[in-house]
Amino acid sequence: MSDPSERLLHLLSLLQTPRDWPGSELARRLSVTTRTVRRDIDRLRGLGYPVEGAMGPEGGYRLVAGTAMPPLLLDDDEAVAIAIGLRIAAGQAIAGIDEVSVRALAKLEQVLPKRLRRRVTTLGAATVPFSLRNDPTVDPELLTQLAALIENSERLRFEHVAADGSHTDRNVEPRSLISQNGQWYLLAYDLDRADWRTFRVDRLRDLRPTGHRVRPRPLPAKDVAEHVRQQAYSRAPVFSAAVTLHAPIAQVARRFGTAEGLTELDAITCRYVSHEDTVEYLAFRLIRLDCEFEVHEPPELVAYLRTISARTQRAAG
Repeated sequence: MSDPSERLLHLLSLLQTPRDWPGSELARRLSVTTRTVRRDIDRLRGLGYPVEGAMGPEGGYRLVAGTAMPPLLLDDDEAVAIAIGLRIAAGQAIAGIDEVSVRALAKLEQVLPKRLRRRVTTLGAATVPFSLRNDPTVDPELLTQLAALIENSERLRFEHVAADGSHTDRNVEPRSLISQNGQWYLLAYDLDRADWRTFRVDRLRDLRPTGHRVRPRPLPAKDVAEHVRQQAYSRAPVFSAAVTLHAPIAQVARRFGTAEGLTELDAITCRYVSHEDTVEYLAFRLIRLDCEFEVHEPPELVAYLRTISARTQRAAG
């Protein structure tokens, strides 16, 4: 293999396989001398790849964990698998898959060849992830587009659909993507309103990047996630709930999709203390558990459950 750059990429691809590679075997695979292999190994080390070498008949070269993250080489199937996994996670707003992960997906899809992008799109459309939640899903394409705009500090126009169905055109500087309680939110500076605004991503329509890049503004708070949570709940009356559930904690955790807020009382009973939510959402979460329960607070939730009970009895004749 005469081209040094091509040879170096091939060598790196081999070393990413988790095993020890004798210098003679690397030389045979690359069609070069062992001396050339040693030089190429030194070049990789100079580029930041932590390649270790051991002497002796059982020795060889291997790529190990270092202090920095060097570029990785992925084959076609590996790249597609990672992109699909990130797309599914992003679309479901799984806890921990935040702006950083979506940004990684945006970078990966940006460099995928067209043939691989088609594979990712086809597989993504054919994949229906199972979810224990009933939250609105978000198209990963939309998330990656927003992440790219944030990365480039580019102004954006879009149509926003409010909870009451009204439509407004917004001109913003997107700053952060935040996943909370099964939903994605966009934190952006609204130029027409001269203030920060939080938008639910599933309510954005007709994204129109302007191509105008700006210097990122300082964020409105140190804890962006907490800021967005307060903004989201400020638009509706919310409550915390304390409920006794007559079901094993493991069963309830599977239904909720998380054990957050649950405390085991005994083998068949647990207590649920919610974060702030609307009474409608709290009632929905409790009823779908398919178990007996007693609500200790708030009284608004008790009243709403009574309303639902009466409505259901009328519907059942």
